[in-house]
Amino acid sequence: MSAPLLDRNTCVLVVGADESFSRPLSLDLKASGYAPVVASDAILALRQTEELQPGLIVVDRESGQQAGVWLCGNLRRSGNRAPVLMVMDSETIADRAACLEAGADDYLLKPYRCEEFLKRVRFYLQPETPEVDRLRFADLILDLSSRRAFRGQRTIELTMKEFELLKFLMEHPREVLSRDRILENVWGYDFLGESNVIEVYVRYLRLKLEDDDGKRLIQTVRGVGYVLREV
Repeated sequence: MSAPLLDRNTCVLVVGADESFSRPLSLDLKASGYAPVVASDAILALRQTEELQPGLIVVDRESGQQAGVWLCGNLRRSGNRAPVLMVMDSETIADRAACLEAGADDYLLKPYRCEEFLKRVRFYLQPETPEVDRLRFADLILDLSSRRAFRGQRTIELTMKEFELLKFLMEHPREVLSRDRILENVWGYDFLGESNVIEVYVRYLRLKLEDDDGKRLIQTVRGVGYVLREV
């Protein structure tokens, strides 16, 4: 009978034969709300990875031992992309190269430090934003939960009103939106501000979105309003 699946956002597989390594990690993980599972060797770790689909794998790479590198290499060759965090005795160029070339994502040095370890765990086990919480157009992504935009490798910080304007445009891609309609939906029916407020914010958005030679996506339709489309 196979082991029950755990929530991959909390399941951490700890690989190491030395209990003085695995026990404190497991206790700290449990105290922080995670579900640690210990594998005493690389062969068992491969089997448990397949059964449990952990969100993170932490491997003790003892000095002179290649089991951690072997495990990581086998995981990557099998197509498993779970992040692997190596814990090492030393930080020589050879050690780092061996870990990263095998496919490890990161490494920590001994002695074990709880806060540093848990900080890495939280980073790698951040829950992914559901697809429904993102809008996409061309190479532009708008994350509705963080209120940030992404274009290529760039993260674009937005003010509240920039976010609301971009969100409205991305909810109606390739549709020409009149200035009155934008005012009603982004600023509200009772907006009494400057008449050129839309133009000002469109200019702000364009500067941010087109930084680093980004292609223009917000197009002006003279006498009418704006449209989100590629030219």
